[in-house]
Amino acid sequence: METVKGETHPTFTSGKMKMMFDTVLQCSQYMIDAMEKCVNERKDIDIRDFLASFTTDVIGSCAFGIECNTFKETDSIFRKMGDNIFKVDSFLLMIKMILISKMPQLSHKLGLKSIRNDVSTFFMDLVQRTVKYREDKNFTRPDFLQLLIAMKNATKDTDHPFTMQQLAAQVFLFFVAGFDTSSMTMNFTIYELCRNPVMQEKARKEVLEVLERHEGKITYESLSEMKYLQQAIDEALRLYPPVVTLSRVCVKDYKLRDTNIVIEKGTPVFIPLGALHRDPDYYPDPEKFDPGRFSPENIASRHPYTHLPFGEGPRNCIGLRFGQMQSKIGLATILQKFRLSISPTTKMPLHLDEQVLLLKSIETLFIKAESL
Repeated sequence: METVKGETHPTFTSGKMKMMFDTVLQCSQYMIDAMEKCVNERKDIDIRDFLASFTTDVIGSCAFGIECNTFKETDSIFRKMGDNIFKVDSFLLMIKMILISKMPQLSHKLGLKSIRNDVSTFFMDLVQRTVKYREDKNFTRPDFLQLLIAMKNATKDTDHPFTMQQLAAQVFLFFVAGFDTSSMTMNFTIYELCRNPVMQEKARKEVLEVLERHEGKITYESLSEMKYLQQAIDEALRLYPPVVTLSRVCVKDYKLRDTNIVIEKGTPVFIPLGALHRDPDYYPDPEKFDPGRFSPENIASRHPYTHLPFGEGPRNCIGLRFGQMQSKIGLATILQKFRLSISPTTKMPLHLDEQVLLLKSIETLFIKAESL
C-alpha cells in the first residue's frame, strides 16, 4: 500500500482539485437546501448528521462516480456502509491494526482484518463494476476514480502496473479517510463558532467580503482568500483532531533527550494528538479556541510538527488537500447563508467519546439556523 499511496499523491494537484471543485460545491447546495427546509419548518438541525450526509454525497460522487442524494434518500446503503466502517471497539481495532502491520503473515492466517468483510466487499465490488461500465461504454467523468483509471491504463504495459485491485483499494482508502474526518472537522468548527459568536461573525464577514470581490461566487480562487476561516478550521483541528492517535515505526535507534531511554529501531510509536495539541508549551491557554494561533506569524514561531491533525511526512493522509477543500466549501456555504447558534435541546457541554478511533462527541449537537 505504501507504493500505492506514494503514486496517488500527485492526484491532488491544484489543477485536478479544481476539476472536482464544482462537484463538491453542488453537493454543498443539497445541504443548504435541506437546512433551509429545517429553518422554514422551525426545526433544530442535527449538524453532525447533515455534515455526514454532505461528505457522503461528495465522496460518493468524486470517488465512486455515484449520485447518492443522501439528503433525500435517508436510508441510503452508501451512507449506512460508511457509518459501519468504524462501528467497532477502538482498542480492539488498534490492536488488530498493530498485528496486521507488524505480523502480516500471522494476521492473514488468523483472518484478522481492520475493516468488516461486508463493508469492504460492498465497496470493492462497487468500484470494479463502475470501472468496467466506464471502460465498456467509453464513459468519462471529472472525478477521483477517473484519475485512477487513467493511471491504471497508463501503467498497464510497464514493469509496475497499477492493478484493478490496487485501484479499488485506493478508492476505498480515499472513502475511509474522508467520510468521518471532514464531517467531524466541520462539526467541531461550527460548535466553536457557535460558542464564540464574535468569531463566527468575523468568519462570515470575511466570506461575504471575499464573495463580493468574486461576483458572489464560491470558486477555487475565492476560497483560497478566506484566510480567517482556514485559521478557524485549523484551530478546531487542534482542539479536536479527527484521528485520536497517530502510529509510526521508529526507523533508527533514538535516545530521548536528558534520559537513558533508547527507542530502538522497529519499535511502534504512538503519538497522542490530544496531548500534543493541548501542550501549553506550544499553545498558551490551550483549552481556549483562538483562530489567531494560526496566523502566518504564529505558525512560523512554532515547530511545524506541533500540529498534526492528519499526520505528516510521506505517510500523511492521502486526501488531505481534498478534505480541506471539502470542509472549507461546506463551512463557507453555511456561513454565507445562515447565522448559527446552539439549540437549547443540546446537552451542554459536549463530552468527547474516548471509546472511538475517530473523535466524536457523546452528545448530539443540535443547531438553530437563522437565514440571512
